[in-house]
Amino acid sequence: MQVNISTRHGHLSTDSQETISEKVMKLTRLFERITSVDVTVDLEHSDKPGVELRVTAERTADFVAHDSCSSLLGALDNAIHKMEQQLRKHKERLKDHRGPGLKDQAAASSPDSEA
Repeated sequence: MQVNISTRHGHLSTDSQETISEKVMKLTRLFERITSVDVTVDLEHSDKPGVELRVTAERTADFVAHDSCSSLLGALDNAIHKMEQQLRKHKERLKDHRGPGLKDQAAASSPDSEA
């Protein structure tokens, strides 16, 4: 997975960039098809930095999450939480696209289960 970190209106230290990339790499445990993550940190308002996450995955549209908070890591955690919710919902939709299996249909129609 490729992680791109960019900033607007400021500069991030290497420690902050490493922390961001470590936290973002954990998204792959939710959805294995992630190919790249773009993190944009907006430091225009120093009292409330903003974070935007854009996740690109195979065979799907991009996922986007924004957040701003009083601290950079707080905004990052909130944006990651929003992204996790989107990825979980997408994965559930992928799993639920099939109907009941043959075992479920056979169990429902067998005369033993009705008695």
